[in-house]
Amino acid sequence: MNTEHADILHLPRLNLRGRQLHDLEVMLVGGFLPVTGFMDEEDYTSVVETMRLKNGSLFPIPIVLDIPAKSPYVVGDKILLCDSFGNPLSVMDVTSRFTPDKKREAQAVYGTEDTMHPGVQYLFSEMHDTYIGGTLSKLALPIRNDFKQFRKTPEELKVIFKEKGWDRVVGFQTRNPMHRAHFELVKRAYEKVGAPVLVHPVVGMTKPGDIDYVTRVRTYNIVCNSYGKDFTYLSLLPLAMRMAGPREAVWHAIIRKNYGCTHFISGRDHAGPGKGSDGKDFYGPYDARDLALKYADEIGITIIASDELAYSKTRQSYVAADEVTHEDEIENISGTEFRRKLREGEDIPEWFSFKESIDILRESVRKDIRPGVTFFFTGLSCSGKSTLAQLLLARLQEIQDREVTFLDGDVIRENLSKGLGFSKEDRDENVKRVGFVASEVVKHGGIAICSLIAPYRDTRRYVRNMIEHHGEFIEIFVNASVDECARRDTKGLYEKARKGLIKGFTGVDDPYEEPENPELIALTEENSPEVIVEEILKYLHEREIFKRK
Repeated sequence: MNTEHADILHLPRLNLRGRQLHDLEVMLVGGFLPVTGFMDEEDYTSVVETMRLKNGSLFPIPIVLDIPAKSPYVVGDKILLCDSFGNPLSVMDVTSRFTPDKKREAQAVYGTEDTMHPGVQYLFSEMHDTYIGGTLSKLALPIRNDFKQFRKTPEELKVIFKEKGWDRVVGFQTRNPMHRAHFELVKRAYEKVGAPVLVHPVVGMTKPGDIDYVTRVRTYNIVCNSYGKDFTYLSLLPLAMRMAGPREAVWHAIIRKNYGCTHFISGRDHAGPGKGSDGKDFYGPYDARDLALKYADEIGITIIASDELAYSKTRQSYVAADEVTHEDEIENISGTEFRRKLREGEDIPEWFSFKESIDILRESVRKDIRPGVTFFFTGLSCSGKSTLAQLLLARLQEIQDREVTFLDGDVIRENLSKGLGFSKEDRDENVKRVGFVASEVVKHGGIAICSLIAPYRDTRRYVRNMIEHHGEFIEIFVNASVDECARRDTKGLYEKARKGLIKGFTGVDDPYEEPENPELIALTEENSPEVIVEEILKYLHEREIFKRK
């Protein structure tokens, strides 16, 4: 630890989480140059509006440090930034504190306010509404004990490239397992440029539902060292992706330039998050590639516009999509079909992927053959959530052999969330805590039943994303009118709220945002709890939730 920071133990501490920690790590090694600290208000606003820092330097993604509004940090403070365990990483001199326009940020950076977009979801549901910016002094990097041989800083990579005599290096971005089509792209780039390829997968935060990075790195290692050892080099990037499509492609090019690359592969749907609430893709198939090409000269990197490849059974090889003729018999396996084949042990053809990779992926999904399940009952107070949840608990114990954990909103507030109030921020925090516990249950193959009001859509979507990374999420909207809920209310809460004796009561003077696409709707004014639970069990039977072996 630097002597100039000998007094750091007396500084106020801020433990970083998730994206914040990954952003700090990449900044401390120079991966975000020209950005070297969390952005102040002027840089943030300029980046959001123009994709440039206030000094004119190109940079498309805002790098910010969000904090709760009640946090005491003000301009002029020094803060000790730590990892989640409290290990000091950096001293930050706060130069700016501001409230962002998140809607404007969403529209400018992601092109949408649709929370089906994971970047927008994270912005609205997980990030606080206050940002601070400032300069950083490096103390240490986060401790990473896994795959140390593949974790290289920009300076370390540049030394390696120089030792190997590589004056040109192609960067390859990926967040997915490396199948034969991906390998073919890498090989073609090598042959086209005549330069080795840095296979540089993201091992920070990617899209919810992606295959875990540990499994992916094992496949990258096999492919690079068994099939591409003569022209690839594997190194890991601890980046937190935004899935921002066009802006992200420019960002990735800047990052790879900083890591020593002279060329960068960008192809179809680069960093695309999929479809929105309207069923349409957020970005055009080549929007990202085209924006990267536009700024390539300014970045100082050459963009390799990769072809979209298809496997021709006729030629028994991959061909560029624009070279396919009517004589080609094209074979294809979708991502959904691939995952199904993995899960059910079906053969996967060698043209699609490498046997060694498939073996690793099969091993990884074996633990998910009986995925955990969360039943998330949401609705107004007294709508019947707890009654249904308790009845479902009893029935599940009768029909299957896994442990079931019941997470009731009132019980959680007395224990896990004791001290939280009923502001929107506290309500969101309560739901997120329940979601975290449920995700841990699901991660280990268990069943969680959650019963809580959870009035806000964005927070429910946040919990869904957290849980679906590990297993099934079944949202059950317990639909009963406010008048019916008030009639059932034995505590008199609705009456007190209507008289103004209770403020911020959901359904009276605070909104309940009904689920838009729940898996099930429970109409408790029309059906008995027993009938509704049997409908839930029927749904489970039809989807074969508990029949996977």
